[in-house]
Amino acid sequence: MKSLLTDQIVADDVSVRALLGLGPRDEDIGDLRQLQLAPLRGKGKLRLWMGVGMALVAAFNMVLHMPWPIVSGWLTCTLIFSLWSYRIFEQLPLDDPRVAGLAEYRLCNRHALYSAVVWGSPFWIGGYPPALEHVLTIWSIVLLMMLTLAIAAHSLPRACILFIAPVTLSAMGAMLAAGSPPLAAVAAVAGFLLSAFCIRFARSHVRFRRAEETLHEKTETVSLLLREFEETSADWLWQTDNNRRLIHVSPRLAYALGGTTEALEGVPLLQALSGDAWETGQFPKSLHDMAERMKRRESFSNLIVPVTIGGKPRWWELSASPRLDETSKFLGFRGVGSDVTEQHATAEQIARMARFDNLTGLPNRLSLHEDLSRALTQAIAAKSRCAMLMIDLDRFKAVNDTLGHPTGDKLLAQVAARLKGMMERGMTCGRLGGDEFAVVLHNVPSATEAEDLAKRIITAISRPYVVDNHQLFVGASVGFAIGPQDGSTVETLTRNADLALYKSKDKGGNVVAGYVASLHAQAEERRVMEQELRGALDRGEFELYYQPVVTAADGTLNGFEGLIRWHNQKLGNVSPGRFIPLAEDSRLISPIGEWVLRTACHEAMKWPSNLKVAVNVSAEQLTDPAFASVVVSALAQSGLPPQRLEIEVTESVFLRDGGGAAQLLDQLIGLGIRLSLDDFGTGYSSLGYLRKTQFSTIKVDRSFVVGAAKGSIESIAIIRAVVALADSLGMSTTAEGAETEVEVDTLRALGCSNIQGYYYGRPMPASDVLMLFRPSQPDAIAAA
Repeated sequence: MKSLLTDQIVADDVSVRALLGLGPRDEDIGDLRQLQLAPLRGKGKLRLWMGVGMALVAAFNMVLHMPWPIVSGWLTCTLIFSLWSYRIFEQLPLDDPRVAGLAEYRLCNRHALYSAVVWGSPFWIGGYPPALEHVLTIWSIVLLMMLTLAIAAHSLPRACILFIAPVTLSAMGAMLAAGSPPLAAVAAVAGFLLSAFCIRFARSHVRFRRAEETLHEKTETVSLLLREFEETSADWLWQTDNNRRLIHVSPRLAYALGGTTEALEGVPLLQALSGDAWETGQFPKSLHDMAERMKRRESFSNLIVPVTIGGKPRWWELSASPRLDETSKFLGFRGVGSDVTEQHATAEQIARMARFDNLTGLPNRLSLHEDLSRALTQAIAAKSRCAMLMIDLDRFKAVNDTLGHPTGDKLLAQVAARLKGMMERGMTCGRLGGDEFAVVLHNVPSATEAEDLAKRIITAISRPYVVDNHQLFVGASVGFAIGPQDGSTVETLTRNADLALYKSKDKGGNVVAGYVASLHAQAEERRVMEQELRGALDRGEFELYYQPVVTAADGTLNGFEGLIRWHNQKLGNVSPGRFIPLAEDSRLISPIGEWVLRTACHEAMKWPSNLKVAVNVSAEQLTDPAFASVVVSALAQSGLPPQRLEIEVTESVFLRDGGGAAQLLDQLIGLGIRLSLDDFGTGYSSLGYLRKTQFSTIKVDRSFVVGAAKGSIESIAIIRAVVALADSLGMSTTAEGAETEVEVDTLRALGCSNIQGYYYGRPMPASDVLMLFRPSQPDAIAAA
């Protein structure tokens, strides 16, 4: 039937094959599917009630002649299908123009076919051969449904045909089986005509919608042209005589000046433009300039002047040239003008946006640098001092990560308000960008004054904030430089203040640091170290050392902790405490950490199978979603069982992350990898970390170990509390930095599970570790 319909109908603008979805896949159909799906929007309930109503009518007629279990079964299936189909289509984004519509189009076709199966079955559920009366009853019902479908979904001819054709064929078969071939022929003709009408309706619908879109586009184009004409026709012509008085005043100029042509005729141009200022003579400078040019009989172009119309200030753009007669006698001026008040306001707004921060309303980097330049110039001329304070918020990233950028923006606005409230005469505060602010001080008596202000700023910023019902705490690090002694140019003074800020953050934040000359050497050293660090992996300059970890009870070896070492040709042996923070700041920690992980797993496979290897992982690595894949790859390539790998993290992981690190750690635990919490108790310790993540080990810092060995009550209490906490949670404890027999005995007495430190062995290269396990050296193993 479809092939016959396709051959009979020839499309002029939309091919029938494309309309029915029978064309090649690469055929360009544009927005055809969206146009076909559009009429379905909002008709879900109509289809639902039509399906439910027709099903009830059909069941009511069938139950009079058939067993009710069969009828009720069919009715139940039909109602479930109708509700399911309704729910599916209610969730479709049919009104989203960004959706191509192909998937929705195919879904409509499938549901039409499902519906055909549901409604083609009632002809036969009464047995074979079906009663003619029953067939005609069902046919009248499904014919009504076909007509309704052709009206409601006429834009989707394929879906209509996928319902009409199978149901018609089922009805024809039933009529033939009931002994009525003429009725079967009538059903075939009805189905054919309905299918043909659906295709015609669909083509008409698509043509109409596309014509409507074309008309809409043309209407918009005409509107744009009319709007442009109205805007450009706002200009008016004006003329003056040789005494600079208005002549031949046009109605448009009179309207712009708020008067009549008669009243303005012969009025001096300057008087007409200046309003009340004409009496006082207090003219704006640009009007004075225009008057002088007209007095000298000079041309001027695009001159922006302020005017007063009806007591309200406006801005006009005026251009004019002198008029001369045949004898070169001066007759006056002829020019054109236009009202540019809105453009001038926009230009002022743009200029303000270029100099002020949109979020906080404070001066931006450009304005601050200009103010600092003025402060330096005055300080050099008066042989006084100025200062540049650089302010960076501490722990602000945690607010953004946990509560989102909108909350962070509101917090920045409150910080800006506090800073602005502290400013006095000769002080300017502004925002440099992100969470960085700055203060420029004019005429500073001494560096002590700048330092005192910096301390007051830290105190003010560190007070709690309330944003969106959240109480937030942030701190501030401040670095300052004094001009001109620390820099006689804006660039130099700003750079030196930034070096001081870096020093304050390096001290842990919430402190003030002033610029000193040695900071340059430190910055240069840091730059060289970073440059060398970037090529260290490729040059093979890293090496892993392993420090033994023993069981506290009997001193037996149970594993090693992998510790990275770096030897550089220029810098020599560089301490991890120096290059690890630099690697984190320069985003080099991930590749270095991956190398450490793979190397440790590879070396651990050479040890006895009962020994574990522990690897430190930074917060930067755990913010990388691919880190779990790196761990799995390292284990797979080395063959190391997950139970022999222990990942060590510090509390900073949770402080810097909004929950992603905890999820990633849970994935690693799910693989069977052990997890250790390092330096517990030395920072922002929280029992919440132990509740969120299933750690297998808690490490006790050396500072507590030393204190406990010396009899410090606080250290002993802390270690006992950590041990008790770990025991209750099913975790073990590892005490770090045990160097003497007294420290070891103390840790055993306090119940620590494992001990690590120089007493049992210093970090050693991989080759020395292997020497411990040679069969010919049992004494070495016992000693370990």
